[in-house]
Parts: sequence; structure tokens; C-alpha cells
Amino acid sequence: MTTSAIRSASLARRERQKAETRQAILDAARELFVAEGVEATTMRAIAAKIGYTPTAIYHHFRDKDALIVELCLADFTALGQAMFKIGRIEDPVERLRRMGMAYADFALDNPSQYRFMFMTSYQQQLNDASGNMVPMPDEDAYQFLFQTVQEGIDKQLYRPELTDAVEMAQMFWGGIHGIVALWFTHCDNPHITFRDPRQAVRTMCDSMIRGSVRNPA
Repeated sequence: MTTSAIRSASLARRERQKAETRQAILDAARELFVAEGVEATTMRAIAAKIGYTPTAIYHHFRDKDALIVELCLADFTALGQAMFKIGRIEDPVERLRRMGMAYADFALDNPSQYRFMFMTSYQQQLNDASGNMVPMPDEDAYQFLFQTVQEGIDKQLYRPELTDAVEMAQMFWGGIHGIVALWFTHCDNPHITFRDPRQAVRTMCDSMIRGSVRNPA
């Protein structure tokens, strides 16, 4: 192997190790944010969870806010990609139904990410290294939902009294979130018998849509 090839292999290995370390930090931070709360979690605690010194973490993230920004960007982007995978379904009502299931699948397949995104409070404004506010990609998934509902209203597919796309979108989102959140927090409760959450979401979506459209099938 040539000297150049050895250097290239060494650089690739270092970059891979760096990426693995960053991911380990992000995963540990997400778990602690969910378990302990964002405000109560320190960089020192995150470092201790993965056996690193706080100084080592600061080589990857300048502070906790920078870590939160990267977590938000990664997790909300993943949600957006999961939603957009359903493609451009022509019928906005069927698209809404499929979006609901895609959202539930993402939540149930990625419980740590979902808990951090929608069941953890972090109120501080998120800024980049230059102090500029970082726009979160959660707006992309929400806009996709809102626009799908609005399209159905514009095409007069819903009952005439249902004219507020914001309200309808948030009712639909809230219903799915409620099922998922109850499952995450109470599925082990011996006094409550829970149905499969995916089936519950499917039934709820069907029922909500059937009660909303002008001419239910």
C-alpha cells in the first residue's frame, strides 16, 4: 500500500470515529433530555453517560444549545422524510389518511426521537454559532399536513362547517399524538388494556375522516 493510500485510509478511519462519537453524544443527550428534562441535563452528565470527559464533548459541540440544534435538525428532518415518502397522492383525503399512518409509524419505530421532539419541553430559542436563529424543519412536515387539509377544504371534500384548516390539521395531529403518547407512558399499566397503537391510529384516522367528509363511503 502506498503512503498516500495509507494516509487516505487513516483519514477515513478518523472521520468515521469522529462521526460515531458525535452520534453517541447525540443519542446519550436525547435519552437524558427525555428522562431528566433539557434544563436539568448538563454537558457533564451527557459526557458521563458515554464515558467521556466534558472537554471531549466540547470538541464536537460548543455548548448544549448547539447539541439541541443538531438533535432537532436530525430528528425533525427524519420525520419529514418519513412523511414525504408516501408521495404525492392525488386525493387529499387519502393522502391525509396515509400521512397519519406514516406519522404513527415514525413515532412507534423511533420512540426516543419522538419523545424528545414532542414530549420534551425546551423553550429556549435555538441559535447557530453566529447567533442567528435556526429554523427547524418541523415546519415542513406540519406544512405538508396543513396544505393537505386545506386542499381538501378548497375542493369542498369536507362538510361545509369544516372550513378552518388549522383547526382540522391540529385535531388530526392531536388525535394521533394522543394515542402514541398514551401508549408510551401507560402501556404497562395493569389496569388498562391497550389495543395495538398502529391499529388504534388507523381506526381513529378512518373514523375522523369518515365523520369529516361530505359523502362518506
